[in-house]
Amino acid sequence: MKKLLALAAMFPLAAFGETGYYMVTVYDVEGQASIDYKYWNAHYKNSRNTASPEIGLGYGVTSRWYTELTTQWFQRDGRQTRNTGIEWQNDFLLTQGQYDVDVALHTLVERARRRDDGYAVEFGPVLQAQVWRTQLNFNLFFQREMDNGEHNETELAYQWQVKQRWKRWFSPGLQGFGEVGKWNDWLPAKKQSHRAGPAFFGEAGHFKYEAAYLFGKNSGRAANSFSMRAQYVF
Repeated sequence: MKKLLALAAMFPLAAFGETGYYMVTVYDVEGQASIDYKYWNAHYKNSRNTASPEIGLGYGVTSRWYTELTTQWFQRDGRQTRNTGIEWQNDFLLTQGQYDVDVALHTLVERARRRDDGYAVEFGPVLQAQVWRTQLNFNLFFQREMDNGEHNETELAYQWQVKQRWKRWFSPGLQGFGEVGKWNDWLPAKKQSHRAGPAFFGEAGHFKYEAAYLFGKNSGRAANSFSMRAQYVF
């Protein structure tokens, strides 16, 4: 896991870049496949900028089970691009509209490019509610990195989203993400990472998109971040 820890120091949120910038939402997409492109960057004052493009293939196995395999790269100042490994995401719908709040279970396993660099796991509840045209989401994820049998601390991250369903091709909203440290012993407030900002969503034909611009902290340092996701569904 030393390599993953080194990457985390070089590229904030490297080990769990995906759920540090992209909202996890779970729907019934049985039989639907998608090519999923994601990209985020973070701009720091008096420091190098970081970025990460990702490409994945997703599929709705059943009405309750969505799976996606993703590979990702990391960059500094648009250079020094390197592939860091693969992620396998599996999300399971536990309820489907029978309650005011829908509940799902999110899981993610990340394998470093080099086998001796270990792997990381993430899991937690995904919550979603609908109030007229407003969609509300809140997720809590437990994250742990592992290195050849050595277990590191389990850390806690969160996501939230408010989305106003206005037009099919354009819906405005807000997104927020954060990491507070060890799940049962949070870091001091000034060392935690919290970021939030405006987000936009839409779809047209076989394409879906979302984008957000976030203000706040990454790995305890002030930064402005941009993220985008584009899916081709077939």
